[in-house]
Amino acid sequence: MHCKVNNNTSYDLGELQGLVNKFFPFAQKKIGFNRPPTINFLSDEENAGKPLGSTAHYDPSNMEISIFVDGRHTKDILRSIAHELVHHNQNCRGDFDREFSTEPGYAQNDEFLRKMEEEAYLQGNLCLRDWEDGIKTENNVL
Repeated sequence: MHCKVNNNTSYDLGELQGLVNKFFPFAQKKIGFNRPPTINFLSDEENAGKPLGSTAHYDPSNMEISIFVDGRHTKDILRSIAHELVHHNQNCRGDFDREFSTEPGYAQNDEFLRKMEEEAYLQGNLCLRDWEDGIKTENNVL
């Protein structure tokens, strides 16, 4: 299974896209989603200038992950992708088939959405860590 990756920025993201292509099959197996999402890399300098600006989001209706890349470390971008892939898996298994709001405070005020975020933070971070450690161990880069 492959995902479509769109570079909607003026940046050369060839190295990042190569890492995503290597990470994606590992993440699919580890997280378990059964349909590929589309990943969109976005640039928004105004957003990047905000200390608490957006880093990424998932659109369940279009199965699209949007990742803001301005001024971010590659591993941080990959971590956001892993997090959003968990949300994609939640969508694939039907967890988004209900009414909900993602207004500020949703993860504090809605117990169901809180659990979804907990799962995304835990599984996403561990998935990336396991993949990264595997790469470093294979290549003796520890």
